[in-house]
Parts: sequence; C-alpha cells; structure tokens
Amino acid sequence: MMHRICPNCDGYASAAITLGGRDQNGHLRTITAHCPACHGTGTTLTRSTREGARA
Repeated sequence: MMHRICPNCDGYASAAITLGGRDQNGHLRTITAHCPACHGTGTTLTRSTREGARA
C-alpha cells in the first residue's frame, strides 16, 4: 500500500486553535482540531496497481 498526502489538509492534519484568554498560569487555552477526511494522520491509503493484480 502507498501512503499519499491527504488532499483535504495537504498533510497538515492537526491544528491548535486558541480559545481566547489565558488560564491562571498565563498559558493560552487551546483545542486541537483534526482533519475529518484523514482523521488526523495527514495521509490516505491507496492501493497500488500491482496489488490485487494476479495472473
């Protein structure tokens, strides 16, 4: 199997999004959003033409 870059996120499968404001220690509050197409892996699995072709 070949791994190809996800066409939806171009390989950048996760992003940290700030929620605004800071916590008591001064750190930014963030959440992580994952690409829904590749589920945060950045790649898609494709079958090569050789696999499955048996003579």
